[in-house]
Amino acid sequence: MAAKQGERGERPRRRLSTGERREQLLEVGAGLFSESPYDEVRIEQVAEIAGVSRGLLYHYFPTKRDFFAAVVERESERMLRMTAAVPGVPVREQLTAGLDIYLDYVRAHAHGFRAFHRADAAGDQAVRRVYQRALAAQERQILAALAADPEFGPVFERRPHVRLAVRGWLAFTTAVCLEWLRDSRPDQEQVRDLCARALLGAIA
Repeated sequence: MAAKQGERGERPRRRLSTGERREQLLEVGAGLFSESPYDEVRIEQVAEIAGVSRGLLYHYFPTKRDFFAAVVERESERMLRMTAAVPGVPVREQLTAGLDIYLDYVRAHAHGFRAFHRADAAGDQAVRRVYQRALAAQERQILAALAADPEFGPVFERRPHVRLAVRGWLAFTTAVCLEWLRDSRPDQEQVRDLCARALLGAIA
């Protein structure tokens, strides 16, 4: 007599909620876009790995570009959490640690990083909206950390251009990272120190 499912120690597969399923699909997408160029990632791969139908995937994300934009937005939010300011820790220390985290991510997700910035430069509207939100969030996070720091806080009262300097530094760091991915001869520590000096010099 065949054993019942419970006697075999197997558990029925739990049905994922809408939010959980979306998160699962985005996690799969983040892995694929980090490993392969954008044009080589097939949307069918995502459905296959996640164990869902293509129809269900398209229900969540109507096009591949919509899916890619959602993956990038999720990763941008994750990066903000990973590099969030730690109260009481000097900005100079946090800058070094935050840049190490960021550069680790850029190197591990090189294909996705390049694809994101190529799409933004080409004027892709779905990606551009994500880019603008991510840029604004990064800017707010950096400015808040600077304002709370005993060394740099007073700068805000004397130098109204600090916000512009921070935004320019974000563009500079992106350009440096894209060039670093093309030519990896500078090691990560050198790239980190270059970016750190650029920000500190811009707001000094």
